[in-house]
Amino acid sequence: MGKLISFEGIDGSGKSTHAARLHQRLQQEGYRAEIFREPGGTDLSEEIRTILLHYKGELDPVAELLLFSAARAQLVAQKVKPLLEQDCIVILDRFFDSTTAYQGYARKAVDPGQINEINKVASCGITPDLTYYLRLSPEAAAARLTDEKDRLEKSGVGFYKLVQQGFDKLASEESRFVIIDAEKDIKDIHQEIWEHFEKLNVQPG
Repeated sequence: MGKLISFEGIDGSGKSTHAARLHQRLQQEGYRAEIFREPGGTDLSEEIRTILLHYKGELDPVAELLLFSAARAQLVAQKVKPLLEQDCIVILDRFFDSTTAYQGYARKAVDPGQINEINKVASCGITPDLTYYLRLSPEAAAARLTDEKDRLEKSGVGFYKLVQQGFDKLASEESRFVIIDAEKDIKDIHQEIWEHFEKLNVQPG
């Protein structure tokens, strides 16, 4: 069985950058590795992503939760699970912890117990072997988001403070979480990420 590695953090924390850097290094070191973003990674999931990030109307929090979960279910069934069964390392730029933090702690769409059950169904019961949490203050993250913002990025600093509280609580409860100071130099962050990956004792090939 392969290994599943997820990257989490608020928008602007650098998780996408570091997920891509880890993927590139793994390939350079001779590992079989694939990377996907959430929501996305399949044709259907990418279409759902467009709705979630760019829908102009009012999106109910429960509808938002279920759309994220639908995109995840398709990605896991079509890509993640088959690749793990082929001993591949799969890197995910977000996974179900984002749903818990964003739609649970921040949106309060449904209670935590219900979100956990939805997450289990959408992920086919698959849990990451390692989760990197790129931790950055909402104020610093907002300063990094200089391009045109999507629907979620427009939610404001107050919203992201709630999201961060959710991630902080998950990090305190889940041993698979590694907290990374996202304000450090990009090279230092990558090296820290690599050192934690090596602790998984996965051999190339």
